[in-house]
Amino acid sequence: MKLRDYDRIVAAQASRRTVLKSAAGLGAALGTTGLLGPLSSTALAQGDLRAQILQIPGVGKGSPTDADWQKVGELCLGPTKAMVKEGEFKGVQLTFMGINNQNLHNLLFRGFLRPWETYTGAKITWIDLAQADYNPRLQQSIATGTMDFDILEMGAPFEGDVCGKGLASEMPDWVKTQIEMDDYVAYLKAPVGTWNGKTYRISVDGDCHNFNYRTDVFSDADLATAWKEAGGQGEWGVPKTWQQVQAVTKFLKGKKVGGQDVYGYLDAPKAWGGFMFYFLGSRASAYAKHPDDKAWLFDVDTMKPRVNNAAWVRAIQDVIDALPSEPADQLGADPNTTAFQQFLAGTGSMLAWWGDVGSMANTSDSSVVGDVCGFSILPGSDDVYNAKTGAWEKLPSGPNYAPNMAYIGWGVYVMARVDSDPAKHKAAWSAAAHLGGKDLSLWTAAYPSGFQPYRNSHFNIPEWVAAGYDEAYTSSYLNSQSTSYNHPNAAVEPRIPGIFQYYSIAEDELAKTFAGQNSAQQGADAIAAAWEKLTDQIGRDKQLALYRASLGL
Repeated sequence: MKLRDYDRIVAAQASRRTVLKSAAGLGAALGTTGLLGPLSSTALAQGDLRAQILQIPGVGKGSPTDADWQKVGELCLGPTKAMVKEGEFKGVQLTFMGINNQNLHNLLFRGFLRPWETYTGAKITWIDLAQADYNPRLQQSIATGTMDFDILEMGAPFEGDVCGKGLASEMPDWVKTQIEMDDYVAYLKAPVGTWNGKTYRISVDGDCHNFNYRTDVFSDADLATAWKEAGGQGEWGVPKTWQQVQAVTKFLKGKKVGGQDVYGYLDAPKAWGGFMFYFLGSRASAYAKHPDDKAWLFDVDTMKPRVNNAAWVRAIQDVIDALPSEPADQLGADPNTTAFQQFLAGTGSMLAWWGDVGSMANTSDSSVVGDVCGFSILPGSDDVYNAKTGAWEKLPSGPNYAPNMAYIGWGVYVMARVDSDPAKHKAAWSAAAHLGGKDLSLWTAAYPSGFQPYRNSHFNIPEWVAAGYDEAYTSSYLNSQSTSYNHPNAAVEPRIPGIFQYYSIAEDELAKTFAGQNSAQQGADAIAAAWEKLTDQIGRDKQLALYRASLGL
């Protein structure tokens, strides 16, 4: 992103906020001497820091702006000041690579780190990537071994490629203390973030796909009557299984709520740099992840792909069958579209996505569903495929649930190229630690950021309610996250080298299949054949060992 583009976005944000709060009021809040002015020396004495930052800008007061990000960043500088002297990094130049999806991620990092730069004296140059461009750009750097950045925003699935090849810097002990790693939810603790027993990752996110739905649609009396008259099974309400999702999606075609067209589930068939595969995975996990089997992507004895077994083929066929009942242009919708241009904007009644939807529904200018948004774990399935026996099974306990731990969250990593320069090494880790701070992370979990709750301390509902969130809404949202994280049958992806090469290959074949060029089975077989070739290229024995280790086998 060019500087002028960044300035344009910030200016647009300021213009929107002017409608909500006068410039004079904002100026008084920020003070007249520096970013926070007199407020900076007295703010912490005025109340609890966590409560204070959650009032910036305040739930229901519009999307946060760059001024808000900087204000939060400065208020959260305490841990940095305890470890770094003022001006200690003067003359140090750092380069940071990350994404700018939905004008979040790197743009927020800029704002959070501006006060850090002012205090420490370091300067940061930014490399901004669209999410669809992220994987190719990173893979190019990995393949050539030429990292042109010092700090990297990266998901845990890439750790096999980056940490496994010695490209990352090991985390110093002082950083572990500063960021309070023990507060991470269990599934983000080691081995996630580690490689060969060494720690490399500062988590800033904890990813899983949850289920988002419109409460007004599933409480509509007219739809309930029509559902019964159409012979719909059971009472009209929020689907609990993918079989019900399919039936509801087909039923809702042509229906209206409040005079507006209403649609069912929103699929994301368009490629998205490998990330679209997660959305098929969320449709497949309840079919493919058996409670007695830790694996669902590959066989644990041979590394043979499972992506063309009956479970995955059913998930692919579900998408094919549902698309005619979804919006007319759905074939061209990537995941970004489904969440931000469709669901939050009022189109569609069901969506699997990361936690961004829940944190943005009440805090984004683009959302119109804040009062009618509900949450749960991903739907289950009436039956589950047993890959070991090759048969579908109905569990005595009822439907099978298997939340998709998609991407295992974004983290901040420091590259090994800074290790030879002590000042640069400390500066890079200090910047990363500031972004991964415990208090700052609460703000990113509660407001539009691209990140969702990932620390145990994020699940303190009274903090959210005090910030302005409705208690029932917050309880539903946070429960959908914590239940997914802690689910005994969670579908966890492997941190193996080349994982996004596998996903990108799958996207290419799925695009052909969803466009009608192949049957579901043909498309799945093509993916499996390509995955087998890639596994052999990387090294089957090596991949199998790492895959088993990632599953705790």
